[in-house]
Amino acid sequence: MELPAGVRFGAEPLRNGTRFTVWSGSADRISICIFDPDTGAEVDRVAMTRNADGIHSAVVPKVGPGARYGLRADGPHDPASGFWFDPAKLLVDPYAVELDRPFGYDPLLASPRAAKVDTAELMPKAIVPAPGRAVRRAAPVFRPGGLIYELSVRGFTMLHPEVPEAQRGTVAALAHPAVIAHLKAIGVDAVELMPITAWIDERHLGPLGLSNAWGYNPVAMMALDPRLCPGGVAELRGTVAALRKAGIGVILDLVFNHTGESDAFGPTLSLRGLDARAYFRTGPQGQLINDTGCGNTLACERPAMRRLVLDTLRHFVRAAGVDGFRFDLAPILGRSMEGFDPNARLLREIAADPLLSDRVLIAEPWDIGPGGYQLGRFPEPFLEWSDTFRDRVRRFWRGDNHMLGPFATALAGSSDAFSGTHTRVVNFIAAHDGFSLADLTAYAHKHNDANGEENRDGHNDNHSWNNGAEGPTRDTAILAARERDLRALLATLFAARGTIMLTAGDEFGRSQHGNNNAYAQDNAITWLDWRGRDRALEAWCGELARIRRAHPRLSDPRFLTGKAAPDGVPDVVWLAPDGVEMHAGHWEHPEAPAVTMILGPTTPGATRPGRLAVLFNRGHDEMVFALPPREGFAWVEPAVTLPGRSVRFVEEAPVKASRRRRPRA
Repeated sequence: MELPAGVRFGAEPLRNGTRFTVWSGSADRISICIFDPDTGAEVDRVAMTRNADGIHSAVVPKVGPGARYGLRADGPHDPASGFWFDPAKLLVDPYAVELDRPFGYDPLLASPRAAKVDTAELMPKAIVPAPGRAVRRAAPVFRPGGLIYELSVRGFTMLHPEVPEAQRGTVAALAHPAVIAHLKAIGVDAVELMPITAWIDERHLGPLGLSNAWGYNPVAMMALDPRLCPGGVAELRGTVAALRKAGIGVILDLVFNHTGESDAFGPTLSLRGLDARAYFRTGPQGQLINDTGCGNTLACERPAMRRLVLDTLRHFVRAAGVDGFRFDLAPILGRSMEGFDPNARLLREIAADPLLSDRVLIAEPWDIGPGGYQLGRFPEPFLEWSDTFRDRVRRFWRGDNHMLGPFATALAGSSDAFSGTHTRVVNFIAAHDGFSLADLTAYAHKHNDANGEENRDGHNDNHSWNNGAEGPTRDTAILAARERDLRALLATLFAARGTIMLTAGDEFGRSQHGNNNAYAQDNAITWLDWRGRDRALEAWCGELARIRRAHPRLSDPRFLTGKAAPDGVPDVVWLAPDGVEMHAGHWEHPEAPAVTMILGPTTPGATRPGRLAVLFNRGHDEMVFALPPREGFAWVEPAVTLPGRSVRFVEEAPVKASRRRRPRA
């Protein structure tokens, strides 16, 4: 049954009270509970009225903005059949937009182990919001083809010496002038914030003395976590405005694939206690389906969950003015019991919504569910993370055989993954999940012992290398080799066609000491070391950003074809180092170490009408590259001696016709 479009869920302040509205198709009754903000005691409990659509609502007089509240749902308690109703469990409103404190895991939150144990003292309370005006609508700052900068809000500024100590690790810190100056210096077009909505730690972390550092374990989809955003949506709104003023967009990484309520032994916190069989994907007997590896999977094809997703996205656009969203484990947005459908209703509704249709939409196109790998199958306008680009670039620079062709395909926009005339790829070499860019060149194997799982967690096949020593070393030759590799990897990323993504700190050599699954390391392993950063590498990254912005042909989303444009110049030519156009023998050579990519002018009459050559030498010895001339133009460097393990950008410029001087009379 579809939910009426005009219903406003959550807490809605009225003139003399507040209307509370929530959906549950299976609960016998739901009550709204009001709490004293000072003592935490429950001071009122009001039964909500249910209509035929499963909408429960109540108006509580004399309760207004700032009031603390929670929900209790009653009905059958039969977890084996998918019914988790327990009025002793205080529940957070799925539409809460602010909480009075973070979630903290406690075994008493779990059911059925702690059924009928009141959890009010253990639970955050939702706060009735004050009526707020929507942010004035403006087009996104970010455009596909730009540089996205992925960051963990907490780890990004926890050690930043110029950010006031009280502000470090928060959303507000991102608006600090020193932070904005750094983002501008390396050419960032949008920051992508890893989850900032309220999450709970996984139950196994506490006994290990660890806590979740990434936030990919959400409970309340709209409520900002008080640890990261103590000023609530106003803090986010102010930071978005400050970054926008600097020409930098904000993309939120959101998790709609599971909740922190986990598996059958997890805590009952919100959706599970309201209607598990409706909000979660369940088997024939009501057992939780785990297509995420996190214990449960949200049923995004069902009306109530679809509506919650859409309303969450609208909330962040309307209240904070964000540029767009990245969707974690995104196939769930298009999956039904029959499998993934790129034409799924939710995907269509997101793309067509008046508030969302011009926002940046980015899918992580894989999960562990049936048909979980969907790279290239999301509909326009979704951009998609490409692990194919990541792996091809890593393997090329590691020295794997038969990688020259796949490497070139990746550079050119990954046409083998995307149909049509334009790429929708988000190219990256390292992300939050996996090795940092520097660790790719310093560790051949993962080192996750700090995670407390005896190094069993995290990927085993990282396509990494260590340049002769595993981890830290004082060997100057090895350190120099790693520096060369880092510069080559960064240059490759900035030379790639389409949108590119850099993870915070990779521009100055951040290390996680070989940990490739640092989700539970809220400490110096994931906190950026601003004092110890490699400033020379950082400057190189800034220079690459300048080159990319000066040459829009690098970010142009149109696929390269090799065909001549109206001016007779092909959009791309691939050359061997001797200047000869690449042929099958070159491409098929198992150890081919080098290639030149020559990009034609983006448009006739461009400010830079000459071509751009990008030279790649993955070998360890220097190599001479020849660049063939073109009438009326000359290469700045017609023959380039390129050191091993490096990348060079060379411009072609028009040659001015010389004027013969007339003799004097």
